Amino acid sequence: MADDATTPDDQPPPELVLDALDDPDCQSILRKTAEPMTATELTEACDIPRSTLYRKLDQLSDAALLREHDKINPDGGRTAYYQRNFENVNITIDEDDTFSVTIDHRQQGTDERLRDIWSKMGDEL
Repeated sequence: MADDATTPDDQPPPELVLDALDDPDCQSILRKTAEPMTATELTEACDIPRSTLYRKLDQLSDAALLREHDKINPDGGRTAYYQRNFENVNITIDEDDTFSVTIDHRQQGTDERLRDIWSKMGDEL
């Protein structure tokens, strides 16, 4: 299985990651999304208003800490699911005193990769 850790060029700016990790609502979402959850489930589980939840989901996605995938419903339509997308976050400072962040993304199983492919294909239709 290939390593899903991204290269430094693919990493978000450290500020985005640190801001997301410092936010109590984002922390709550990350704690609950070890397994995929819908926005409705997260609103209830985290006790966060729906409008706030969507802003936090965007913030976590921009920081590459959360991934979204769609499930096609048998009766039509889609349901979006959100899942924590990392195993480790490493923050380093180099000899030029520049901070960088490296996010080790969790490895996806074959079924998850196939689901993502189908989800992306649905977006293009």
